[in-house]
Amino acid sequence: MEFTPKQIVGELDRYIIGQDEAKKAVAIALRNRYRRSRLSEELREEITPKNIIMKGPTGVGKTEIARRLARLVKAPFVKVEATKFTEVGYVGRDVESIVRDLVEASIRLVREEKFKEVQPKVTDIVEKKLVNIILPIRKQAGSDEPDASLKEEILQELRKGNLDKLQVSVEAVDEPKNMQIDVGQGQEINIGSIFGNFMPKKKKMRTVTVKQARDIFVAEESAKLVDSDSIASEALRRAEQDGVIFIDEIDKVAARGNTQGPDVSREGVQRDILPIVEGCAVQTKYGVIRTDFILFIAAGAFHISKVQDLIPELQGRFPIKVELNNLTENDFVLILTQPDNAILKQYKELLKVDGVELEFTDDAIREIARIATMENENSENLGARRLHAVMEALLEEVSYNAGGSEEEVRVIVDKNYVDEHLAGSLKTMNLRRYII
Repeated sequence: MEFTPKQIVGELDRYIIGQDEAKKAVAIALRNRYRRSRLSEELREEITPKNIIMKGPTGVGKTEIARRLARLVKAPFVKVEATKFTEVGYVGRDVESIVRDLVEASIRLVREEKFKEVQPKVTDIVEKKLVNIILPIRKQAGSDEPDASLKEEILQELRKGNLDKLQVSVEAVDEPKNMQIDVGQGQEINIGSIFGNFMPKKKKMRTVTVKQARDIFVAEESAKLVDSDSIASEALRRAEQDGVIFIDEIDKVAARGNTQGPDVSREGVQRDILPIVEGCAVQTKYGVIRTDFILFIAAGAFHISKVQDLIPELQGRFPIKVELNNLTENDFVLILTQPDNAILKQYKELLKVDGVELEFTDDAIREIARIATMENENSENLGARRLHAVMEALLEEVSYNAGGSEEEVRVIVDKNYVDEHLAGSLKTMNLRRYII
């Protein structure tokens, strides 16, 4: 399914509150990829993505927008922090490893898709294997049914999951331990399998549950039916044409006009990132990948430095600049209740496991949002992440006492409950007003 920009924004609205400007920008960038794919090959080569740079405080949805966007269209996605990288000549990760990480993400994505395609065939093969393993166990237990009817009975129980915990002995491939050594230029040597490709695969007997045996057999049979070379070529193509790289903390490598000390290295990181964003060829262990058509989304708080402190060449490669807004009390109320993964829904489901039914009143939700807003104003602004801290403090007593009882407990969280359990936080915030 190809989403229109409005549909993309609608999908993002299910998980992220507000930030309409940023959502529109990424929606248009994504749709432009589809539009480009419908053009002639000659024209397609001339059109590159319009990269985006997001400016906004922590916890307002920068990373979540990029992650949900990639998941929406099943595009290879990788998130990296700019502070993890050093310029050439310094000890640390080089920026080309960002692209190699994207290819690895693409390999995993394509492999999962290919495995799903052969799932029906694999399921039949695996079920037959498991039935033949369980059959002798049933016979030893004294079953005198004919083999055909006993096999059918075992098969039905397998499909219902009744035999998942049964212990069986299976012969599995003994994979050597992976020990990767980077030898430069994107090449890695796996010490554990240097001779593995020239020697027959070793197998050993393992005692596992039926559920674990099923997973082992599914992996083995799927690998037999899927061509690894086709996975690599498709993954490279997907990473080149559909990949999304999210570079967080880009403001931390802004030089801020200094020419001495660690800022020299920061500017070097920018210079190293530049060719990748502009478009170059990067060597990976699966082949060469061009970065010309990868969509780059950079983000940072920029509370100390400014976007203009980045080197001009890098600024030019991020033509779309979007500013994300601080979250308000009303935004917090919506974050607590509206999204598909709303915080209150998460806590309700977590405590329901231990027989605790949580119910939040409207005035309690409003009070939680007010306290989170005040905390952000009086101390460091953590955005929506502040809600997790407030919720943990609010439900600490309930979470600690939950479990160990068979009776269901109903807890109503109202404004009085919030005031009582967050009294310490409120006192601290009131005191901060008078401290210079």
